[in-house]
Amino acid sequence: MSAGQASGLLEWMVGVPDQVFLSEVHEQKPLIYSGGDVDRFDALLTLGRLNDRLAEMDIREGMVEMTNARSPVDRSDYVENGVVDRVALARGYRNGATLVVNQLQHSDKRLADFCRALEQALSCHIQTNIYLTPPGEQGFRTHYDSHDVLVLQVEGEKTWRLYSEPAASPYRGEKFRSGEHAAGEASHSFVLRKGDCAYIPRGYFHDAANLGDSASLHITVGLIVRTWADLMLEAVSEVCLQDRAFRKALPYDYAKQDFDPARLQPVFDTLVARLNGAIAPTRAWETLSETFIRSREPDITDAIACNRADAATSYVARPAFTRVSVLGEEVQVLGPGSDFRFGRAPVGLVRRVLSGEPFRLAELDHPEAADVVERLTTAGLVRRHMDVRAAPWEPMDVSGSAADGQAARTIRPA
Repeated sequence: MSAGQASGLLEWMVGVPDQVFLSEVHEQKPLIYSGGDVDRFDALLTLGRLNDRLAEMDIREGMVEMTNARSPVDRSDYVENGVVDRVALARGYRNGATLVVNQLQHSDKRLADFCRALEQALSCHIQTNIYLTPPGEQGFRTHYDSHDVLVLQVEGEKTWRLYSEPAASPYRGEKFRSGEHAAGEASHSFVLRKGDCAYIPRGYFHDAANLGDSASLHITVGLIVRTWADLMLEAVSEVCLQDRAFRKALPYDYAKQDFDPARLQPVFDTLVARLNGAIAPTRAWETLSETFIRSREPDITDAIACNRADAATSYVARPAFTRVSVLGEEVQVLGPGSDFRFGRAPVGLVRRVLSGEPFRLAELDHPEAADVVERLTTAGLVRRHMDVRAAPWEPMDVSGSAADGQAARTIRPA
């Protein structure tokens, strides 16, 4: 991935400039885009490549599922001793089941690179689930998701319906339970064809059926965001760690049936007042952001084969979340999967290597340059510049954007 790879990625998918999507669409309303190159998503996945991946992968329970809206599929029909039976998958698909390949970015580098780039744009975890539906079939009944999704139609077509009563920003992990939530009436219907994209915020009831005469293949890109609730809870925790008043025991009889919860109110009010005077976002932000950075998957393409610095080679930092700081006489680098320290390299050298500008060892002009480059290459943060290839969304073809009259539209169920 090149230094600017995340730039334009959202526009490549949804047909409106990144900032327009983030300020006017994200978390607010669905959007449908049908103005892109019909073959653009082939760079991420094709039906042939999916077939190859299913033939090559060691498929364990949970990696691939089968579902059918009209006839439930039991996992025991295709899983035995924790292993998925490939023949049973093929048989189930032939009989009308939708194949769901979960988190394919963990075993497919093209999707992994795509997820890393989108994480750069949105500062959230990105996952890709793959849905292959036979002609005339539907995988799921009407439901909502607890996270926002981008639907990329790779092959065939699917008819989608949105409903008039979205749930209000369901929390992460909240399960949809049929009968507990009212979807309302179907308010919008649209067809996604090869190369089309839809954005559906969490909580919007929807269903999708393949009414065409060929297989439908789409990628559902899940946006797993951190919320203000996460920040607030972390900020409260920080105060509780610092103020012993929050760590005192509850009344000895609080669990008894005849306990009056009104007895809690005086102390509770006192603690709320102490909290109000001490709570702040900074430490909580540091904790959440550093945890997010460490939890990213590093790209270690060159980490084994090309981890020795070469004076003749041009290098460049990969786009990645990093934090560089000085701790005493050491420089600390926090990055995807790890954090480590340099005892002799100056902070200016480390920041230059991670700046995103190409360089050669001679240009760094420091005796620790080779060690810094080698260690950052091993960590997946630096790669050879000659290996950088343009992503399919880079540069953005502005002539294909919604601004030039292509069919990108937002919809809000009544």
